[in-house]
Amino acid sequence: MTVVDINIHHLPEDLFTNEKILNGFLNSAPRGFGEIARVETMASGKKHLILEKPAGHQNLNYVEGDYSAEAKLAAMDDAGVDYGVMRVPVWQEWLDLETCKAVNDNAADIVKRSNGRLFFTACVPPWGGKENIDELKRCIDLGAVGVQLACHYGQLYLDDPVFEPYLREIEKLDIPVIAHHTPLPVEWRSVVDYTNLRREYGRIVDQATAVGRELFSGMFDRMPGLRFIHTMFGGNWFANQALLMPHASNKAESLTRLDPTGGDKIKSYLDNNLFFDMTHPHSWGKQQVEAAIAIGGADHYLFGSSFPVFYGWMSQGVEFVKNELEITDAERELVLSGNAARLFNLPL
Repeated sequence: MTVVDINIHHLPEDLFTNEKILNGFLNSAPRGFGEIARVETMASGKKHLILEKPAGHQNLNYVEGDYSAEAKLAAMDDAGVDYGVMRVPVWQEWLDLETCKAVNDNAADIVKRSNGRLFFTACVPPWGGKENIDELKRCIDLGAVGVQLACHYGQLYLDDPVFEPYLREIEKLDIPVIAHHTPLPVEWRSVVDYTNLRREYGRIVDQATAVGRELFSGMFDRMPGLRFIHTMFGGNWFANQALLMPHASNKAESLTRLDPTGGDKIKSYLDNNLFFDMTHPHSWGKQQVEAAIAIGGADHYLFGSSFPVFYGWMSQGVEFVKNELEITDAERELVLSGNAARLFNLPL
C-alpha cells in the first residue's frame, strides 16, 4: 500500500552555514512580542536553533543535519514511506519575502534530487501585494503542490480580512493550503508552565481555535474553493464538532444562549473546505484516531509524521495506521495516500 507523509519538515539545508539565511530566521522572530531565537552548539558539535517564549520555555528546536535531503530520504526508506510533502515547521509565521525565496529555492532543489519522491509547498508572506503573489506563482512554476500558512500570524487568525487578498489568489490557483500550528496559541499564558502542556496541548488549542474561527466566520462562503489542511487533527476537532454545530431547540426557551442557525452551512464547510493532518497519529491513541475517522470521514484525514521532531514518529506512525487501526482497507488507503494524491494532485 502506497504511503504519503504530508508532514515532513523543511528548512534550508545551509541554514546553519549561510549567515544571511540564518540571520533571516533569527531576525524575523519578533523579540518585541517575547519570541527569543538563539543558536547554541550541542555536546555533539551540531548547531541547534532554539525558539523560546517566555525566556526559559523552549517551544521549537531545529538541529543541524536533520533537514537534509539525505536525512529525509533515509528516514522514508526506513519507515516504508514512498512519497513526502515538505513544509517549513512553524517559522513561516515570521519569514520575510527574501528569506522565503531562499527557502523555496532549496525546497525545489531537494524535490529535483529526490527522484520524484518529495514535493514542496510554497512558503510566502500572507499579506497579498504583487511581490508576494509573484513569489507564490513562481513556486507553482517550480512545481509546488500547495501553499503553507501558519494558522495565525501574530494575533490574527486566518479568518481576519487582512488575509483575504492572498487567500483569493490561492483559490484562483486551485491549490490546497496546509495550515501548520504555531509554537503557542494567541492566548498562551495558561499553558506555558509545563512542557507537555505547552508543546502539545498548546498546539491543539491553537488549531481548534483556528478551525472554529474559520467555520463560524463565513469565509468559506466568500471563498468556497479554498481547501485547508490543519495539523494536529485540527485541534481534536472531531471531538468538538457535534457540540459546536448549531442545533435548533424543539422547545420554547426563555433565553437563546447559543446561535441555532447555520448548521447545514457549517457541515458543508467541514465536508468541502476542511481536512486534517494526522500529526504523528500513534501518539493520539487507537480509540481516538478510530473515532476521528468514524466522525470526520476517512476522506478528510491525511497521514503526517512531523519528521524529524522525533525520527521514530515516521516509522511508528506508518506501523500504527497499517496494522493497529481497525478500519477498512479502503479507509486505510485514503488516509495513507489517496487523500494526499487527490488534494495535492500528486503524480503517484
